[in-house]
Amino acid sequence: MTDHDEAAAVRPLTLAWVSRHLEAGERIVRTEALHGGITAEMRRLTIGTRDGATRDLVLRTFVNVEHAEDWLSRETCALALLTGTGVAAPGLVAVDPTAAHCEYPSLLMTHLAGRTVLVDEGVERRVPLLARQLVAIHAVRPAERPRGYVALTTADTVVVPKGADAAAWAGAIDVIRGPAPPYEGRFLHRDFQPGNVLFDVPPSSPAGVRITGVVDWAATSWGPADLDVAHCSTNLALLHGPAWGLRFAEAYEEAGGVLAAAASERRYWLVRDALASSEEVRWVSQPWREAGRAELTTRVVEERLDAYVTALMDALS
Repeated sequence: MTDHDEAAAVRPLTLAWVSRHLEAGERIVRTEALHGGITAEMRRLTIGTRDGATRDLVLRTFVNVEHAEDWLSRETCALALLTGTGVAAPGLVAVDPTAAHCEYPSLLMTHLAGRTVLVDEGVERRVPLLARQLVAIHAVRPAERPRGYVALTTADTVVVPKGADAAAWAGAIDVIRGPAPPYEGRFLHRDFQPGNVLFDVPPSSPAGVRITGVVDWAATSWGPADLDVAHCSTNLALLHGPAWGLRFAEAYEEAGGVLAAAASERRYWLVRDALASSEEVRWVSQPWREAGRAELTTRVVEERLDAYVTALMDALS
């Protein structure tokens, strides 16, 4: 086996576990660290087959992560559920949620073609595709519902950025002090955003961009469609500017998605997710910089978040 770099090296017990799940005569010929994950190490494993060809698998490893068993169990169920649906997701190969065989809890799955696209160029073509993909996810009807969504942010844990519009943020915080609105439950990805969607962008025809798959199903939940829409909206606002965050809910409805009927209820979910990101700006922006968006410093993202929260409060007042 040859390693792309030291970070890509697979630990010995995990290597033996992966090898037991390969076909007869196959072996790992190359490993490559994949960037962009916040909670888990991701590696692409190139497998040499008996006939001299190669195929790729992805190894997801949770190192010293408190809820690894729960996340891996949920992702395993989601991948099994999505097989045969219209939602392209990795195929499950093997899982070791309790680290019974590996050094750390691990998941082995098939590799999807495509790549994440985080640049501003072409965002106007990708947003409708993201909206249609999310509508398809919400159309999935699991025989057994995943657990209910968890919203950890409270009015008391919001981190107001330095120099933010104090009145807008005070109003936004008041919005989430109240109880969550009633909702019709849906199957949620719960972290649907550009960093978890793979695209094929033909170099000769960028307008022919298409989605090839959706990854990272560890947080799948049951809850309001508005919550998934709000999460993607926040990410688009921070990546590409507040206007794109505001645009996504419209694109979702244009794609056939159904959101809360009352404007106040829509505002609750949009504001809740925007405020949740206030506690994670540093963690959210780091993978974007590693992916080439060096200009998205923590401060720049904080300023975009402030502008987005202010725009939400203005637009929905």
